Amino acid sequence: MPIYEYECTECGRIEEAIQKFSDEPLSTCRRCSGELHKLVSQSTFHLKGSGWYVTDYASSSRDTSGTSKKEKPAADAKASKKTADKAS
Repeated sequence: MPIYEYECTECGRIEEAIQKFSDEPLSTCRRCSGELHKLVSQSTFHLKGSGWYVTDYASSSRDTSGTSKKEKPAADAKASKKTADKAS
């Protein structure tokens, strides 16, 4: 359930209330019985990093040659093994 903030127009006190979306908004201050109005608060939901679009997934998992980043170390290991075998 979301937390809503209300400010009293009489005393200036800010109250927080955990309410359902369907609940009626608070109207009176608990301290002085003044009128409350709902404040717009900062959200705690943050989207960070890339990968929110299909193009982001493709660009982060592929390099310009079209091979996957996960495939490159294995391919490099095979190539170094072949050169080591040729040197022996």
